[in-house]
Amino acid sequence: MPSALPPGDPAPEDGSLPAQALAGLGDRPFGFYVHVPFCTVRCGYCDFNTYTAEELGPGASRVTYAASAVAEVRRARQVLGDVEVRVDTVFLGGGTPTLLAPADLGAMLGAVAEEFGLAPGAEVTTEANPDSVSPADLAALREAGFTRISFGMQSAVPHVLAVLDRTHDPRRVPDVVRWAREAGFEQVSLDLIYGTPGESLDDWARSLDEALACAPDHVSAYSLIVEDGTALARRVRRGELPMPDEDDLADKYDLADDRLTAAGLGWYEVSNWARDDEARCRHNLGYWTDGDWWGIGPGAHSHVGGVRWWNVKHPAAYADRLARGLSPAHAREVLDPESRRVERVLLELRLRDGLPPAVLDAVGLAAVPALVGDGLLEPVTDRLVLTRRGRLLADAVVRDLLP
Repeated sequence: MPSALPPGDPAPEDGSLPAQALAGLGDRPFGFYVHVPFCTVRCGYCDFNTYTAEELGPGASRVTYAASAVAEVRRARQVLGDVEVRVDTVFLGGGTPTLLAPADLGAMLGAVAEEFGLAPGAEVTTEANPDSVSPADLAALREAGFTRISFGMQSAVPHVLAVLDRTHDPRRVPDVVRWAREAGFEQVSLDLIYGTPGESLDDWARSLDEALACAPDHVSAYSLIVEDGTALARRVRRGELPMPDEDDLADKYDLADDRLTAAGLGWYEVSNWARDDEARCRHNLGYWTDGDWWGIGPGAHSHVGGVRWWNVKHPAAYADRLARGLSPAHAREVLDPESRRVERVLLELRLRDGLPPAVLDAVGLAAVPALVGDGLLEPVTDRLVLTRRGRLLADAVVRDLLP
């Protein structure tokens, strides 16, 4: 089942934010994340806040979901007041957003545009499964204003997809990428997962090669994590499947970096590669650089000016609170300066642009020469940038910088 929400502190029923969070609002880039919590089937590895039709229960419906999301967008406008907020990015994730009709996705995007306005050249992304869209769907989404699409390919190998409980036909991936291009999408991204039990190095090479044959603008490649509470974790615990092997994961990461780099996609975050700077996911860069964003939907997280909050988890509870004129926020936390500094180290160090040394305290700065000497950080002075070996050992690097 989906993961639990953190406890936090109680959130005000009207969703109001403290004055310090609103200071500087409008001067910083701002994004909207819209969570669409519906899936046709639950993948065995997934612990996201998603629901199949059988799991939804009473009081929740795909049919009425867009109206609830639009209501939260309007509440966001009320909470943020009359300050002009430049919306640079909108990202629809899930779940499978494209299980909803293109008109519903367009209505949610339209509410953001109506209430806030979109900045010129705004990046507007939706995730999609290869089996959840048709050429007509993609044309309608592009007409509605979506500029970028991210397809959940995961693997090109049927037996690997079967272990992941992915149900799409991998032969469909080139078709949906072509349809997206024909519809006029400016950027097409493919998501891959490596380290699935039973996946050989040759299997992973095949997935990389078939992904690159589609000429994507962007590739995300994530190592499989066995999350507590998932069907995959239960299978591992019963001995039906082995845990992913760390050496195998490292070999597959090296292979991915070699193949993607050779194909002209450069890494810009530990698990993400883009054809050029324009193809980087600007929405995710906002997460990694302490940006502001409002998360729409059940379980969605938001961050504005050092205040983080998260919504009630179940779609029925989410819809009910909005119908009663209440904020759907479940709890929140106000981050102190030290917490924000620590998060900057954790997140910005993952980026090819690197971390300014000034973010570190004296202890962290003292650790830098040894990390350079060990080949984990590049020998530059103005930014701290991970080497490829450092990317593989990023958690260890962070532990040295934040003892």
